[in-house]
Amino acid sequence: MADAKVIPFDDDRSRSGGGSRPARRRTGSGSGGRGDGSTAPVSALPGGRLPEPAPEVAGDSQEPQQPQESPMSSVGEDGGGGWDRRIAGGLAFLRRRVTGDYEVDEFGYDKELTDQVLMSALRPLADKYFRVEVKGIENIPSEGGALIVANHSGTLPLDGLMLQVAVHDNHPAERHLRLLAADLVFHLPVVNELARKAGHTLACAEDAQRLLELGEIVGVMPEGFKGIGKPFGDRYKLQRFGRGGFVSTALRAGTPIVPCSIVGAEEIYPMIGNAKTLARLLGFPYFPITPTFPWLGPLGAVPLPTKWTIQFGEPIPTDGYPPEAAEDPMLMFNLTDQVREQIQHTLYKLLVQRRSVFF
Repeated sequence: MADAKVIPFDDDRSRSGGGSRPARRRTGSGSGGRGDGSTAPVSALPGGRLPEPAPEVAGDSQEPQQPQESPMSSVGEDGGGGWDRRIAGGLAFLRRRVTGDYEVDEFGYDKELTDQVLMSALRPLADKYFRVEVKGIENIPSEGGALIVANHSGTLPLDGLMLQVAVHDNHPAERHLRLLAADLVFHLPVVNELARKAGHTLACAEDAQRLLELGEIVGVMPEGFKGIGKPFGDRYKLQRFGRGGFVSTALRAGTPIVPCSIVGAEEIYPMIGNAKTLARLLGFPYFPITPTFPWLGPLGAVPLPTKWTIQFGEPIPTDGYPPEAAEDPMLMFNLTDQVREQIQHTLYKLLVQRRSVFF
């Protein structure tokens, strides 16, 4: 298969027992009252004094107090009402899917499906299995576009999916990452539809620039197949970043570039061989051979439970360059090299700090 021409890709109040007595209202039908319902003024007898007014009782005030609920009622509501709301929300979600009452953007991105289904399916893998630790999330802007550039590894592109979950679940604004994927992704059945629904789009300059101008967070992994298909002996050694097309896109959109380093993905499928003939027959860029695959069959496709760390570096601004800077090959080369070196340096630093592959 020829090399891909595109670059691949996340008011309760305090409650107390006992209610107060409802306040009583006075009417004008009683003795000493006026026809309009008001009380006539009382005059003192000669040589006498008016009696001291009785202190006002809270229960006799004009505005009745709201009855307060007991703590047990609050517990009951949280216990039963939570499941009721979930069931009602699930039924409403299914109704919208069946009737087509949902929205997708011009790229096919389905936000509701991503939030309620895809993210929920990937979250246990990120939180419990790979135990992803995220650092430097504050370097991703809270609004406006930004281009996240990350290393690529792992034989299968699980790092892109974990990156998508990490951005959404750890960013204060719960921002969504729109990954740029290789054309192979959109040629695979089922995977094609899921990728579109999750917000992924073809890794071309036009789509990437459009997303950035719309204020989206875009993710790109410039190593492509050279990154995820490299031998285990070359782990954490960055491959070539292409011709710097992602830098040109960021310059045109005037958005910052955020370097991202991912540690832990290299060891999930240790690639010790590549069946090139079989890969050509199947139309794949490579066919991995690992210590467990294909020897153990489907069981060999289970990734190893390594400990992941994802760190976002300081953003590199691009809005200070003139419009013609996007056509300057020397500037693109320098910025590309700067991003690559920052990612590689952070990878080495995280590897030194790591205690174990699995802990």
